[in-house]
Amino acid sequence: MLSSLNAWLWQERLWLPPNCSWEQLEDRDGRVFAHPHHMLAALPLALVLVALRIVFERFVGLPLGRWLGVRDRVRKPAKPNATLERHFLETGRRPQESQMALLAAQCGLTLRQTQRWFRRRRNQDRPCLSKKFCEASWRFAFYLCTFVGGVSVLYNESWLWTPVMCWENYPNQTLQPKLYWWYLLELSFYISLLITLPFDIKRKDFKEQVAHHFVTIALITFSYSTNLLRIGSLVLLLHDSADYLLEACKMFNYTRFTLVCDALFVIFSFVFFFTRLILYPTQIIYTTYYESIVDRGPFFGYYFFNMLLMMLQVLHVYWFGLILRMLINFLRKGQMAKDIRSDVEESDSSDEGLAPEGLQMKNGMTHEPWAAPADGPRSRAAGRLANGHVPGT
Repeated sequence: MLSSLNAWLWQERLWLPPNCSWEQLEDRDGRVFAHPHHMLAALPLALVLVALRIVFERFVGLPLGRWLGVRDRVRKPAKPNATLERHFLETGRRPQESQMALLAAQCGLTLRQTQRWFRRRRNQDRPCLSKKFCEASWRFAFYLCTFVGGVSVLYNESWLWTPVMCWENYPNQTLQPKLYWWYLLELSFYISLLITLPFDIKRKDFKEQVAHHFVTIALITFSYSTNLLRIGSLVLLLHDSADYLLEACKMFNYTRFTLVCDALFVIFSFVFFFTRLILYPTQIIYTTYYESIVDRGPFFGYYFFNMLLMMLQVLHVYWFGLILRMLINFLRKGQMAKDIRSDVEESDSSDEGLAPEGLQMKNGMTHEPWAAPADGPRSRAAGRLANGHVPGT
């Protein structure tokens, strides 16, 4: 059963160019080729990277952050309240004003006190600054190492400077040990990111990040299994060239080195634009879509690989849109704004947007000297809320 499924999955007509077979890629005469089972080593290596990350963040990232002045804000915890906690967990973290008024009436609190409770409760779930710094420092260290390692692996290779060479004598291209270890390390890292997803900081582009991780894992695995190592290595190097700059920018942002952060973000934006919106489509996608089938016809693997590459390009355009918004804010204000992907901690001392502090809520209404007239529409709406009737939407 398993052997039949394996034979069906790895049909030559699906994954290899016409007139090519898996027999051509068998190791012989001292020549070693890439085989799918080589990538199974990425699973235990991913667990090693998770353990290494824990050690790094504890003994390198955290002390480094403290030395650079990273300090967590003191947060006032929300007072225990079963009614509000149940609404927070089951219904929503940001109730509408009508819901807030009902909750305030049920708990015997003022509207302002209820708003403050939800603000403090949301802050409790937000990651502290030191956690953000540790996560950024780990990714910076890894991306910098893989970028430098990738450059050293590919610097003397002809296909780095002339991508059309990726298809020379394809698929009969032997496996280089240094390329294998780089590939294995990259795949293990992205698997480790999936393992730690429940514990990592969740930003507003969380779904896009998860999609990126899955697409990247699929690309690495597929390109290795079908001996598309040359073009796959170029994709990895292009991505690593910008990622370490982003993580360095985050680190300096958390340490309040504003000028360095701003300079790094401008450099990162340029590198991201040049590598992912210029080089990636004009060199990588172009050669994969057109030049790869000059001497051979298209096949299923050709379409599948190009689909994965295009999915990455869509994500590149989405992220550059966010980068562009931040750059526009930078040009307007003269300094870098907050990361628009991040959920920023709400200040406990700020009352902006809160209802004025009033007397105890009674029957769902706050008694204030500046309240609307008793027969006004706002008063009638409050009366309906007090009786448990929520206006229809």
